[in-house]
Amino acid sequence: MICRPATRPCRFAFDPLVLLKETMMIRLFLCSMLVATPALAQTGFQDVTQLDTAVATFTGQPIGAEGGPRTAIDKRLKLAPCQMVALSWRAANHDSVVVTCQSPAWKIYVPVLVAPTPVAPRPETVAAAAVEKLPVVIKRGDPVTVEAGAPGFSITREGIAMSEAAPGGRFLVNVDGVKKPIQAIAVDSGRATLPGYTQ
Repeated sequence: MICRPATRPCRFAFDPLVLLKETMMIRLFLCSMLVATPALAQTGFQDVTQLDTAVATFTGQPIGAEGGPRTAIDKRLKLAPCQMVALSWRAANHDSVVVTCQSPAWKIYVPVLVAPTPVAPRPETVAAAAVEKLPVVIKRGDPVTVEAGAPGFSITREGIAMSEAAPGGRFLVNVDGVKKPIQAIAVDSGRATLPGYTQ
């Protein structure tokens, strides 16, 4: 603005350099306002609190409960806003929820608090437990007759039991004339057979 002496009115003169400086100052001020007020800067991102609610509704359990999301989605996550999100299970064991947006395209995985799967006992353990429930028919120190046979032949050896066993249970027998004990399967009181042979 150029002003002449009081006898004449003031006239405006536009200086392009001054106008450019003022425009740059306004832009700088607006940028500083956005930095100074994070709430304004974050309005362009997806509200993760809404996603937390959607995932909890999908699983049917609240955050931190068994079957629900392990934790809330990280608030620092910057996702483009999505009008419609799709939710699905990642796997058949329901260990996490997949949250997908088609436009703009993004995908996140939300871990689910799953109950630990009980370990199934090994078949050998189950068989051993079943044998333990049967009454003991052979005790340590008992004389035992070990029999083995097939069509056309039969073998019988006498020995001393080195441990106790129930019917069908394995135990060691000390047989005269044999350096190492042999393994036998208890049949009845004082009777056993060799593994692989049926009585």
